[in-house]
Amino acid sequence: MTGAGPSRILVVDDEPAILRFLRAALGSEGYKVVEATTGQAALDAVRQQRADLMVLDLGLPDIDGLQVIRCIRGSGAMLPIIVLSSRDNETAKVTALDLGADDYVTKPFNMDELLARIRAAQRHRLQQQGEKPVFRTGELSVDLVRRIVTAHGREVKFAPREYDLLRLLVAHASKVLTHNFILHEVWGTETAVQYLRIYIRALRQKIERDPERPELILTETGVGYRLKALRLTSMRPSFRHGDESEMFARRRA
Repeated sequence: MTGAGPSRILVVDDEPAILRFLRAALGSEGYKVVEATTGQAALDAVRQQRADLMVLDLGLPDIDGLQVIRCIRGSGAMLPIIVLSSRDNETAKVTALDLGADDYVTKPFNMDELLARIRAAQRHRLQQQGEKPVFRTGELSVDLVRRIVTAHGREVKFAPREYDLLRLLVAHASKVLTHNFILHEVWGTETAVQYLRIYIRALRQKIERDPERPELILTETGVGYRLKALRLTSMRPSFRHGDESEMFARRRA
């Protein structure tokens, strides 16, 4: 995945109803949604590295979705691609998968199933990159796919920006991250260091046993912060049986 912020999903579809539905459904799961209504716009978004995963319709107004897959894989991009199409014939499925799509879901579809396919594609890509879906250190566990964080035996909820910051620290565990690097990766713009300190304090309140004497998020004075990988650190894929469910009846007009 590009970067270490929240997963950005590029939804490529020219039907407004599908875009609205996926924008709301994926957004409610904590994903950032990038939209494209043409194949060319999708290719531009991929070149600009604006997404970590693509949900692609094949029936686009300019470039056929199969050609979009061919162009992306031909460029060497490893972006996970899940086809979401009303084409339910075996030829379309086999062609899309042979060209490099990671999965194929037909319309009408069930949102729970699509989310499960997205998580599976994310897990597969993380493993290919040598990154593990679940990070554990001490009493902290961060599921990078399901976005579930537990600390000291309880699940912890985060505001979107707080989670972005934690995920960045996890992606670079044991490494010192400078103030400027964190601000650029999480906020993307010039932001006062004092603003970052407020968010670090909020994270410590939620995951440290004693926020005033942090053991996980350490301050490197005058430089930045570091997430300490404590003893018994374990990174192990987390798979759960029964992610898929019945098809959601939502047809293309």
